[in-house]
Amino acid sequence: MPGSTPPSVAPPGAIRGRDLIGAADLTPAEVRRVFATSAILKDEFSVNRRHARPALVRRTLAMLFEHPSLRTRVTFEAGMVQLGGHAIQLTSGNVGWGVRESISDVARNLEGFVDAIVIRTGPHAIAVEFAERASIPVVNALTLHEHPCQALADVFTLREAFGDVAGRVVAFIGDGNNVFHSLALVAASQGATVRLAHPPGYGPDPEVVAQARRIGSLVGGRVEIGNDPRAAVEGADVIYTDAWASMGQEDEAEIRRAAFSGYQVNAGLVAIAGPGARVMHCLPAHRGQEITSEVMDGPQSLVFAQSENRLHVQKGLLVEILGEPGEPGEPGGVGGAADPRAPAGNGLSA
Repeated sequence: MPGSTPPSVAPPGAIRGRDLIGAADLTPAEVRRVFATSAILKDEFSVNRRHARPALVRRTLAMLFEHPSLRTRVTFEAGMVQLGGHAIQLTSGNVGWGVRESISDVARNLEGFVDAIVIRTGPHAIAVEFAERASIPVVNALTLHEHPCQALADVFTLREAFGDVAGRVVAFIGDGNNVFHSLALVAASQGATVRLAHPPGYGPDPEVVAQARRIGSLVGGRVEIGNDPRAAVEGADVIYTDAWASMGQEDEAEIRRAAFSGYQVNAGLVAIAGPGARVMHCLPAHRGQEITSEVMDGPQSLVFAQSENRLHVQKGLLVEILGEPGEPGEPGGVGGAADPRAPAGNGLSA
């Protein structure tokens, strides 16, 4: 009911104070813990668009953004405000990490000012170095190698749509990029089969694929790589795509458009999967290129549901990382009696 206090995800877990640089930094059980907290927060927020007992009062988040952002910036900033905290956006232009000032010095300054850092940058090594140098939690909000927050929201959306991710087939059509890397790691850790159909020369990092397969092997998850989009979507529960040229690849746009021309997610491709299949895109979308408007706006689309879930899942992640028992709720600041949906906390290790 409005104003009620949501149940807790007790007991306090080991996520508090941790970094999230790659999707595999969370064990399968910890992923489910984040999902449980996110579901509680989403349910409460849906009643009156506020939280009765905000979990991160007086907490401050520094957001280091080297690239443009709509969803990532707004969901982290709005999420912190809704949880009672504050977010400060900093760009590379006004901080100059690695140029005006070393990453180490920026990290050591920020750890004295704020409670956590979110970073959106190009080279993955920059996010890794911030995590190594800062004594406070650092969260990867996108690098060219991984996008773990996107993957968490995606798999959370799949749980909402299908009830259980285990045994589901996700067909990713296009580039074996950062989004695919993190999606493969998270979805396989929850027992899904992730298929990739990519043009020759645009495959994923073999080490990430091997890691996702190792994690998935513990719970029945699989990763399958190929080049034929029609074969990939046959029998799939979900068809996922991303832009053919992502941030930092703008000078390759024309070459990529030619290479990916047979990888468009359109009505014909979706029909192969069948009427029960759902469609996802991490956005921003280039309508008429990697996906048609007919599909993106159609009844099988989950695109805007997964976009909204960036807010709820990142809030759940922040509460788990920054929340404290009794401050202001129990534990992680979510407050109340134990939630039966919460994982036991002793699941498989990734």
